[in-house]
Amino acid sequence: MPISIAKTIANCRAAQAGWANVPLRERLAIVRKLRHLFVENVDRLCLTVTHDIGRPAHEVLATDVLPTADAFRFLERRSKRILCPKRIPGSVRPWWLLGECETIFRRPLGIVGIIGTWNYPILLNAVTLAQAFVAGNGVVWKPSELTPTFAEFLHELFLQAGFPAELFVRLPADRESGVLLVESDIDHVIFTGSANVGRKIAARLGERLIPCTLELSGCDSMFVLDDADPILAARAAWFGSTMNVGQTCLAVRRAFVHRSKYESFLEKLRSLNKDRRPEPLALLGQAMQAERLVQEALSAGATLLTGDSAHAADDPPRFSPTIVVDAKPSMTICQEASFAPLLAVLPFDNDAQLIAMNEACSYGLGASVFTRNRKRANALARKLRVGSVSINDVVVGTAHPAIGFGGVRHSGWGVTRGEEGLLALTAPQVVTRRIGTFRPHFDTHDPALWGAMSGLLEWIHGSHCRKRWRGFRRMIGGLLRFGKPAKPDAAAK
Repeated sequence: MPISIAKTIANCRAAQAGWANVPLRERLAIVRKLRHLFVENVDRLCLTVTHDIGRPAHEVLATDVLPTADAFRFLERRSKRILCPKRIPGSVRPWWLLGECETIFRRPLGIVGIIGTWNYPILLNAVTLAQAFVAGNGVVWKPSELTPTFAEFLHELFLQAGFPAELFVRLPADRESGVLLVESDIDHVIFTGSANVGRKIAARLGERLIPCTLELSGCDSMFVLDDADPILAARAAWFGSTMNVGQTCLAVRRAFVHRSKYESFLEKLRSLNKDRRPEPLALLGQAMQAERLVQEALSAGATLLTGDSAHAADDPPRFSPTIVVDAKPSMTICQEASFAPLLAVLPFDNDAQLIAMNEACSYGLGASVFTRNRKRANALARKLRVGSVSINDVVVGTAHPAIGFGGVRHSGWGVTRGEEGLLALTAPQVVTRRIGTFRPHFDTHDPALWGAMSGLLEWIHGSHCRKRWRGFRRMIGGLLRFGKPAKPDAAAK
């Protein structure tokens, strides 16, 4: 590792020791200032994202800036309650710990390394950064190589709000810096990106016993049950698969539609898809992968809903929103994570098929269920191994500022954002305090102690009243004998 970066991170660690002692209200005052700066600089903030990755400014405002500002306000209002010390109630304290008080404190992790992403750069970077600082940590941030202009401006806003410069290390926005971060003197890493890269990061960090949070790829499913509104579901599928030109980890990739609703669902999709046109993607590899997935599905018996799919190896690369119908769970289009406006539609006949069809894919980020029956939706949700489930909607609900976000299986582990995300950036420290001077456990050699303990066990956990009464008497008898010299005849026995 370059000496300059190592020294900068060492300075960050020194600064973090002082930052952890800054009162929480002062940290939150800086978050409030940051929120106000977002409002004052909203046009420039959106335009930096437009400059870097071509997203329309109005779309950035709706999907990035607004939910980020709400997340900041959530921190301002709820962090004190979330991070305050928690006393363990006496009602759950065992009898053998009588006289003890227990408190759980939330301590900072230390230095948190954040490897950022580019598709929703404001929401997915700024919220995690703010949570790390609020929790009392220092941060080493490696922005995406696709958003260097945005990264520079976001860093400027955080410093302008009042976060100490030495506490916030921004590495260059290139791939090499990600490797340096993983090898640096840090205490936790948060990575948002592909499953392939996530595996490599987890393997290297595991060798160093450094924990991590991995927000990885998805291949999300939609379930349109036989009592669903097929028009509403089709509109949701179109929105969920084309939002941000399909460059969304929670995008709808697989729509399982009951055969009784299948034609109505496809008819609505066909009308939505008729005016499609090639859309720009951030990376050529995304367009090429999507084209490969479509061709493999067609070769395996699927068909296109309308037109054809095509990408252009221009700058930027482009791909037309594409819907593959009559797909099967075994097709690669239903098993690989993609980052393009691509949707596979699969018919099913009964609910018993759904779980098996969904489980054919190893990702578990999110899912959606469309039905008029809430109990039925909740029952299906309980069977899905995914991090989040939306009922009669897609994607949007996961931006709620109080909700944690994370996946399972090949979609990663750990949680960011919301209450759980804030807690994940701290370590629980348990402090116990004993009052008085009675410490029977210091005298384990006294036989009376073991008689009292076995009596206590029988009194508290005996199977019926007679045993519990007998245990109570044994416990009292043992306590009365505790600390007294044994009688000579008792000692002889």
